[in-house]
Amino acid sequence: MSDPILSIRNLSIDYIGAKEDFHAVKDVSFDIASGEFFGLAGESGCGKSTIAFAISRLHGPPALIRTGSQILVGGRDVLALDEDDLRRFRWSEVAMVFQSAMNSLNPVLTIEAQFYDVLRAHSKISRPEARARATELLKLVDIAPERLDAYPHQCSGGMRQRIVIAICLALRPKLLIMDEPTTALDVVVQREILQRIDVLRKQLGFSVLFITHDLGLMVQVSDRIGIMLEGELVEVNDAQTIYRHPQHDYTKRLWASMPKLHGQQTAREFTP
Repeated sequence: MSDPILSIRNLSIDYIGAKEDFHAVKDVSFDIASGEFFGLAGESGCGKSTIAFAISRLHGPPALIRTGSQILVGGRDVLALDEDDLRRFRWSEVAMVFQSAMNSLNPVLTIEAQFYDVLRAHSKISRPEARARATELLKLVDIAPERLDAYPHQCSGGMRQRIVIAICLALRPKLLIMDEPTTALDVVVQREILQRIDVLRKQLGFSVLFITHDLGLMVQVSDRIGIMLEGELVEVNDAQTIYRHPQHDYTKRLWASMPKLHGQQTAREFTP
C-alpha cells in the first residue's frame, strides 16, 4: 500500500490502575489507504474504541499510549503534535462519529447553531456563510435545509445520526472514524446511513474507519476488515476473504455465532 492516509505501528495502550495496569491495546499495526472503507470488528472490550480515540488523541488519564507506538495521518506524527497543532488537526484532518452519536447533539441549540459552533471554532466565517455551508452539508446527507431551524428532538433518530455525520464532514476531513454509528437504529435505517456514507466517501474522497460488533453489516460495506481479540489484531484481509475464507479461529467462531437466515433450522429445547 503506497502513501496510506492512516498508518498505525506497534500501538500499545494501557489503562493505569492502582494495583495493576489493564493492557487494552497490544502492539497493533495496520494501514488505511486513501479512499478506503476499513472495518474493525470484535467483541466489547477488545480495544476497538480505544484505538479510535488514540488516532485523535482524545484519551485522558488513566489511559496511556506506550512509548514505541506510532500513529501517522497523512504522514504527520499525531503523537508528536503540541496542543495548538492538535486542536487544528482534530475534525479538519480526522473527524469522529461517536457511539450513540444521535444523542450527542445539544438539545437546547438549533441544528444551525451547532453547525456554526463547529465552523466558527476552526475558521473565520460569518453566520450567513456558515448557514450556507450547513445547507450544502445537509443536502449531502439528504436532509431538507429547513431542518436547520429545528431542535434535535424534532428530528428522528436516523435524521439526527445523519446530521452528526454532516457536521463531521464540515471541515472536509481525510479520515472519518465511525464508532458504532448505527447503534439503536433499526436495520433499514442502518443500511440507508451506511449506503449514504459510501456514496459520500466516493464523492468526497475521504477514508472511513468503521467500528462495529456487526460483522455481517461490516462485510457489506468494507473494502478490508480487521478482527480484534483481547487487544490484539488477529486477522486483516479483504472483506470477501474474511467472509468466505476466514483464517483465524476466532473469526470463524464469530461467523458461527451469527444466526442463519437460510437452510435447515435447528430446533431448540426449552427447559422451564
